[in-house]
Amino acid sequence: MTSQTRALTTHTAPAEHTAGAHAEGGISNVILGMLLFISSEVMFFAGLFAAYFNVRAAAPVWPPVEFHDKLHILPLVGPATVLLILSSFTCQVGVWAIRKNDRRGLTRAIAVTVILGATFLVMQAIDYTLLYGDGVRLDAGTFGTTYYTLTGFHGAHVLGGVLMLSVVLYRSMAGQFSSRHHDMVEATSLYWHFVDVVWIMLFSTLYIL
Repeated sequence: MTSQTRALTTHTAPAEHTAGAHAEGGISNVILGMLLFISSEVMFFAGLFAAYFNVRAAAPVWPPVEFHDKLHILPLVGPATVLLILSSFTCQVGVWAIRKNDRRGLTRAIAVTVILGATFLVMQAIDYTLLYGDGVRLDAGTFGTTYYTLTGFHGAHVLGGVLMLSVVLYRSMAGQFSSRHHDMVEATSLYWHFVDVVWIMLFSTLYIL
């Protein structure tokens, strides 16, 4: 009997150890799925940037002279950019909070992130309205087409991120996350950081370069 017990113990111990190591060092399906999705989005935006620079290289003057002073960088786009970067930080604060099992900290941080993201969308809508009034429209040549294509697709991704963050906020208020179960929070934060990085690239490309 003793020999059999020792044999069973010797046989099962490595399996338990392996399972524990896999749980600690593995990656969840939710986060893996988000990483794969972000990879596809990187290729999507890379194609848009490639098309933009191709059109820009073929133009004698960029942006066209009639649009030089009509991009509202200081009153709208600049502050909106600051808010979006700040929202990425508050989102990460929420991740750090739930890793410490601080549900209240997560709720506060995500609520602020949702507000900042929604404010960015409102400011972008106002900017679009002013641009249309100044003649910078979707059909205003290649500049208008590429400008609204790039910023419009990004705005759609921001809207998707705000909706995802709203779901995270709802579930956080319902107490559905903990330090051991918060994969959705981590995945959503990865997406939001990606959206933030894309906007920094867009801002640099459209307004600075």
